[in-house]
Amino acid sequence: MFPAMGQGNAGAPPPAAIDGVFRALADPKRRDVLERLNAGPASVSDLAAPYRMALPSFVEHLKMLEGAGLVRSQKAGRVRTYELVPEQLLVVDDWLRRQRTMWEGRLDRLDAYLLAKKKERPE
Repeated sequence: MFPAMGQGNAGAPPPAAIDGVFRALADPKRRDVLERLNAGPASVSDLAAPYRMALPSFVEHLKMLEGAGLVRSQKAGRVRTYELVPEQLLVVDDWLRRQRTMWEGRLDRLDAYLLAKKKERPE
């Protein structure tokens, strides 16, 4: 059985933080926004320009990214600008690293078990 998230993972972010980041990354528009912000900060109108959707609907995507801590915004006059918070992507990197380590260990044990069984079996 798999351990519940957060159990035995000292220093791991709380499950809600991980869930929020993955939820934010689940939508291709939001992933595209993050890729575009790799080039530097951008205004809401610049970020929304490629999409055929109402601005309020697009702003909901930005709010989700901001709520997950993947972007931050600031307002100067009437212009709201967003920038990437790359450190928050470490939440995903850390979770994937832990999963990879766990599965590599399981596969190594399976390999060792199968090799031992093969040696036991007469040809």
